[in-house]
Amino acid sequence: MALYEHTVMSRQDISAQQAEALNDTIKGLIEEAGGSVAKIEYWGLRNLTYRVKKNRKAHYSLLAVDAPPAAMAEVERQLSINEDVLRWLTVRVEELDLELSPLLARRERERERERERTPARSDDAPAAEAAN
Repeated sequence: MALYEHTVMSRQDISAQQAEALNDTIKGLIEEAGGSVAKIEYWGLRNLTYRVKKNRKAHYSLLAVDAPPAAMAEVERQLSINEDVLRWLTVRVEELDLELSPLLARRERERERERERTPARSDDAPAAEAAN
């Protein structure tokens, strides 16, 4: 079986739950054809550089896939029919990268920095304020 990275952009009008459901649909198609999905990352609603089918934003998802070429051809055929999908890109790779993508890794680093900046409130703080 071949290894792929598959990126999907879906319309801004759908909800995040619908975008996740689309990922589950893709996963189901791949598993029915004898493949497997090693990783699914939902990147969220992001701005587009230029309009695509009258949309300024899109929901992005990345899937790391181990599947036969026929399975990916079927996934792409189904995505071409789906009205919610704006674009997709399938790239064959030598090995799957199962770590966080740079986009999500950056978000995690920013969250960690924010946690370090905000002091943890102790349980004594409200009592001290009430005493004054």
